[in-house]
Amino acid sequence: MISVDTKKKELVGQFANKGREWQPEGAPTEVLVHDFIGDAVGKAIPYGVYDVGRNEGWVSVGIDHDTSAFAVASIRSWWRSMGKRAYPDARELYIVADAGGSNGYRARLWKAELQKFADDSRLQLSVSHIPPGTSKWNKIEHRLFSHISQNWRGRPLVDHQTVVSLIANTTTAHGLKVKARIDRRRYPTKVKVPDAVMRALRIQPRRFHGIGTTSLLPTNTHDHALSIFCAGP
Repeated sequence: MISVDTKKKELVGQFANKGREWQPEGAPTEVLVHDFIGDAVGKAIPYGVYDVGRNEGWVSVGIDHDTSAFAVASIRSWWRSMGKRAYPDARELYIVADAGGSNGYRARLWKAELQKFADDSRLQLSVSHIPPGTSKWNKIEHRLFSHISQNWRGRPLVDHQTVVSLIANTTTAHGLKVKARIDRRRYPTKVKVPDAVMRALRIQPRRFHGIGTTSLLPTNTHDHALSIFCAGP
């Protein structure tokens, strides 16, 4: 089971970062007074994947756009780098995500990219979407993102390598481990998914205690899986 989401996007540059940190006396870190986009060297888009059972996190730091393709690419990177090693015999993957954004339940590209991932990994994918207004219930918010924010407080995010290093150095007393990597690929916006592609997706809508449910299976399999797909409160 993994919990996924996009952390707040950050401007990369010599900008002030809220919080306090000890510095040598008389040698404070100098930052710009204003956070103008024109003074930034880029932007950082951290998309996180939190392994609930192992208390481990993966963060892909994008530099382009937060699209559904980027979201699924981050999940794919986690699976190749951490998930497959931790669960070599896994046949199913349960994903918990917010109802909006790049992993929103209405995003056609999100579903199309998940189908590609299911086909490549041979995993049955089950997806639950947290209802609108309750995104803080998503475990990644208070088990991963909050600790990352605490770890880099008061530290200017001067370049992407600094962002990755601060994320990867995040730990807790309960043994949280985090890995991070820069994703320098380009993810264009406004990508259209044809109706023919949507009809070919192996999505199985169901009902579970009055809540809309669905499952997404790898192509050319006859297995069945169930996932809670909550589209509203």
